[in-house]
Amino acid sequence: MRRDALRELIRKRLRLERGRLDKSAPFTVALAYPSPYTVGMSSLGFLQIYKTIQQEPEMACERVFLHDDAGSGPIDEPPLSYEGMRALDTFPVIAFSVAYELEIAGVVQMLEATNIPALRTERSDRPPLVLAGGPLTFSNPLPLAAFVDAVIMGEADTLAVEVLRVLRSAADRNDALSKLAAMPHVFVPEHHGDRMPPVAQCDDTLLPAWSPIRTPDTELSDMFLIETERGCSRGCSYCVMRRSTNGGMRVVPMERVLELIPEDANRVGLVGAAVSDHPNIVDIVETLVGRGAEVGLSSLRPDRLKDRFVAALKSAGYKTLTTAMDGASDRVREILDRRARTTHLEHAADMARLHGIPRLKLYLMLGVPGETDDDVDECASFVTGLSKTIPVALTVAPFCAKRNTPLDGQPFAGIDVVDRRIDRLRRGLKGRANVRSTSARWAWVEYVLAQGGVPEGLALRQAMHAGGRFSDYRKAFEARAVKTTRTRLFIVKEEAGDGRRHTRWLEPSAES
Repeated sequence: MRRDALRELIRKRLRLERGRLDKSAPFTVALAYPSPYTVGMSSLGFLQIYKTIQQEPEMACERVFLHDDAGSGPIDEPPLSYEGMRALDTFPVIAFSVAYELEIAGVVQMLEATNIPALRTERSDRPPLVLAGGPLTFSNPLPLAAFVDAVIMGEADTLAVEVLRVLRSAADRNDALSKLAAMPHVFVPEHHGDRMPPVAQCDDTLLPAWSPIRTPDTELSDMFLIETERGCSRGCSYCVMRRSTNGGMRVVPMERVLELIPEDANRVGLVGAAVSDHPNIVDIVETLVGRGAEVGLSSLRPDRLKDRFVAALKSAGYKTLTTAMDGASDRVREILDRRARTTHLEHAADMARLHGIPRLKLYLMLGVPGETDDDVDECASFVTGLSKTIPVALTVAPFCAKRNTPLDGQPFAGIDVVDRRIDRLRRGLKGRANVRSTSARWAWVEYVLAQGGVPEGLALRQAMHAGGRFSDYRKAFEARAVKTTRTRLFIVKEEAGDGRRHTRWLEPSAES
């Protein structure tokens, strides 16, 4: 994106924003999101940190985003901050909020486009110092360790400001990193190697997070975002935010949620890992509907979709009832430790039809450990039955094992395996349900990063410099395979007949 076009786009977006906390301060940092504005401004965590910094005396931040038209490879024009039209290299600190593994590429793109060496070992003692935090830190931020000076682990509601206070008063880079390394929940690769501290948990009195800025130019247009709870009480074996993480589900009282929502908020997004498990969720939705607001929930569990709840969702403006079946069969859902059963999904379909919601949308993972073609066929048969009640759409994502979950270390099923099962599902549902899927190839890239460390981070940068295509990632990962210590990224087989062990790189097309 050309510099003049970027400046005009920023001015246009700023004019559309409501609630922005404009501020100048002696110590101003870049708060960066390694995806485009429309994605970053839909992130409640990013907006919460923005609000926290802007409320701190003698401290401020300016937001910076990846270009809208950024591809997978290097970008030419440096990104600019929205508040001051400044380049990243003019700030003393750059703080990235990273949601998931593939956004690490955006970190590299934004740094290198500003002529800041992406590798932390190649940066001089001069500013900026590069931080990272965000949802990725609950799982595995080790690939980021090649690029950032420090990582704030877990909930950063107050920790982010504490870290910035240390940096503001530090004598130099070495002093700053030494002091950060002594802080609980701050990972400093230069001091800690690959030993990461536990994730932080903020004081419950600071909940909920809510968004200060509303704008139509986001994925969640003009929506006021607020938490109803944080964490989850369930034990899904694939999920980082399961009940064993940070004290499980912490519920925000209904009265507190409602008092924080502005009266002029016409669209409200209730956010959390288990929103529909809030004990007063139906009351909250009905109250907001009574105010004349549309309401969206970030997660709906099928076993919670009772008559009154679905009626409230219809009144809140729902045109599609979206929930997760996760596994292709009840047997697979047992592996995933999911409470959702076919009876819950059938009841959800019945309730949607009863209350005039015209479509049911289901999220599904394929490539789950232990899954077979029979499970896929069972899914097709079951969804065929559902489609006789209500039109059904399926959104399919390949399973990727994440660190800090019971399924950590499980192999990727294989690109060809996942693609074949998606095709099998499509054929089984042809004319009965719409099936959309995310890329199995890029899911494999996500998997390697999720299970990897610094070598995989370096391979990501190598792939970006080669053009950022899938083939570039595959070649880069293979070239660095001999250097990784994460042996789970290899398949070790006992070949019949010769008794010798044969080790080979985990090919993306390999069967699990």
